[in-house]
Amino acid sequence: MGGETPDVNVIGIVGWKDSGKTTLASALISELSGRGLTVSSIKHAHHGVDVDQPGTDSYKHRQAGAQEVILAGGQRFAIMHELRGAEEPTLDELLARLGPCDWVVVEGFKTHSHRKIEVHRQEGLRAPLYREDSSIIAVAADYPAEFSGPVFDLDDVSGIADFVLSCEHLTSGES
Repeated sequence: MGGETPDVNVIGIVGWKDSGKTTLASALISELSGRGLTVSSIKHAHHGVDVDQPGTDSYKHRQAGAQEVILAGGQRFAIMHELRGAEEPTLDELLARLGPCDWVVVEGFKTHSHRKIEVHRQEGLRAPLYREDSSIIAVAADYPAEFSGPVFDLDDVSGIADFVLSCEHLTSGES
């Protein structure tokens, strides 16, 4: 998945399985939201993900053939879109579906060209992604990673948020 990211502030959180991506993404969303910003998120999940449960009305609607189902209530709404054999949407297509916001935190989509922060742990069995991915602009690690850009402690969420905000309005090719 490559391509140009729409004109929105996007920061990705990438890393290998069990590196702490969700923990950092959640903490960063909380930090940015706590600073008064509107933050949305996109989480890449693997093939069989389903937010709906068998037996529910919305599940029955999808099973009956609905392309999209909106489940709406007093606190939130969710749109479920069935691909029905179509290609998985690109990150750009998903970003275009979001409502207006200040920032989008993307977890996953590690092969897309948007700006990313890699989460890496010293005991990880796999090599860091930043060695092969020029769109990684910072690293959050539990050791002093040998990265040419900023390296943050995994727990330095405030410092990571400051860095992310300093990148506002840069295109994915700038850092």
